[in-house]
Amino acid sequence: MKSILKKLGALLLCAAMLFSLAACAGDQTGNGDLTEITLSLDWTPNTNHTGIYVALANGYFEEAGLSVTVVQPPETGAAAMCAAGQAQFAVEAQDTLAAAFVTDEPLGITAVAALLQHNTSGIISRAGEGMDRPKGLENHTYSTWDSPIELATLRAVVERDGGDFDKVNLIPNTITDEAGALREHLTDAIWVFYGWGCIAAELSGLDFDYFNFKDIDPVFDYYTPVLIANNTFLEEHPDETRAFLDALRKGYEYAIDNPEEAAQILVDGDTTGSLRDSLELVTASQKWISEQYKAEVEQWGYIDPARWDAFYAWLWDNGLVEKELPAGTGYTNAYLS
Repeated sequence: MKSILKKLGALLLCAAMLFSLAACAGDQTGNGDLTEITLSLDWTPNTNHTGIYVALANGYFEEAGLSVTVVQPPETGAAAMCAAGQAQFAVEAQDTLAAAFVTDEPLGITAVAALLQHNTSGIISRAGEGMDRPKGLENHTYSTWDSPIELATLRAVVERDGGDFDKVNLIPNTITDEAGALREHLTDAIWVFYGWGCIAAELSGLDFDYFNFKDIDPVFDYYTPVLIANNTFLEEHPDETRAFLDALRKGYEYAIDNPEEAAQILVDGDTTGSLRDSLELVTASQKWISEQYKAEVEQWGYIDPARWDAFYAWLWDNGLVEKELPAGTGYTNAYLS
């Protein structure tokens, strides 16, 4: 999982600079009268993004009058790129977005859709060593990115379970293969997203334990990942925004109904090479995550105001943000079909 600390730092460093840039979202019309859209991912292509690649491959964007280009995020992060108007849309996460909203000059971005309905992250560890619950992390090694929100989350769930977080041995997280690191005893516990890290561990044959943060405390059922949009583009191009989100809805609903076909589309559409020779993992991940795109809700992309606001209130209550974020900060459901 990408370093939360790195993303938070990039947002804070870029906020003042980007506020002075005009979010160039004027006439976006390109060849063939298609509106040109740039979408920045948050990381290399994975099954969080499958609906995007399905919409590209199946022509849903073109049917909506859009010409969409998918790009990788810059070093400053997808949110910074979107705020600067270099991308009209980007993939981000609610927890890392907090830094964009608490500065004196907040970034001009808004979350417009949830790509997953629930936080599917938690802690993976070797099976049978007592770390199937937070208290079990005591006297074990945890690989950390040293992010304030990350560590506060871990402390909260360990203490809620009656444990002493100060007894957890923290080491730097430089891991790229979670299952391999656990198997070789390079660490005891790692923060992963189930749909990728745990599925990969299953395929590798690792016997592991896992607990999900949202199952310990519902305040951690925040939205990750989400789709954000440039505020100027939203104001000036509401119809194009709705058309873009409706095309994405079709892409994600196709992936829900056709996970194996969608997995192949994702692998074929990946231009980074990161998914080369990974069809087995992508397919297994897709079968699991396809049930998470909408979960129990009927409307793809819906963001529950109570859950969104509860997490930002928790950040404030625990001294993790510099100012209190009012209810309704940073998201809208207004553009969903």
